[in-house]
Amino acid sequence: MRIPRCHEPQPMNPGDTLLLSDNNVQHLARTLRMRAGDQVMLFNGDGSECLATATEVDKRSLQVRIESQERPSRDSALQIHIGQTLSRGERMDYAVQKATELGMARMTPLFSERCEVKLKSERQDKRLRHWQQVAISACEQSLRCTVPQLDAPEPLEHWVSNVEADLKLVLHHHSACPLGDLPRPSSIALLIGPEGGLTEAEVQLAITAGFQPVALGPRVLRTETAPVVAQAILQSYWGDLSAG
Repeated sequence: MRIPRCHEPQPMNPGDTLLLSDNNVQHLARTLRMRAGDQVMLFNGDGSECLATATEVDKRSLQVRIESQERPSRDSALQIHIGQTLSRGERMDYAVQKATELGMARMTPLFSERCEVKLKSERQDKRLRHWQQVAISACEQSLRCTVPQLDAPEPLEHWVSNVEADLKLVLHHHSACPLGDLPRPSSIALLIGPEGGLTEAEVQLAITAGFQPVALGPRVLRTETAPVVAQAILQSYWGDLSAG
């Protein structure tokens, strides 16, 4: 039987006895019906993961003992910071989920001229917590031991003017610049437009701020597909994805 893997946001070291968070009690004790003696893999986002054994289990609490701790090499050395223009509902969830699986280090949701999503402060906080949970679930599934940073949404013009990276890219289907001609970076800022695309003024603003326009092929990708394809290519060129 496959050992379940869960994010547990508290310090842990071999020999520690921990009471797990309510979310994990719900999943492990109530849904998976874990019993004393069963094992679970835990990670808290610091880059390590711990094998733990359940010692006491009931419907309201789950206590485990940390048996061992390792620091596996599953995080890409290529630091990718995505500026993802906001999209509606499941499209944004998909972008966060798949970008996390592909090794994204950080994402900043952006408001742009053609962005149709308007978030008031209370709803913005709720959506940010939701996206963070989407990223955590993607880490649990993909065996990542660190959780990417999800920033509060901000205007596109502010992000492009202030983000720092060795290489800054804006996806623009009119560009003919091939990625293979660019120097090898250790960090990348990647700007993704909304469903209606970036305006010419926004593309020029990004270029003025040091972004290089690049195209991924002859077809125009959806806003939630673009970060997936872009990261797969970038990780293949300069990161930890390969066909071999």
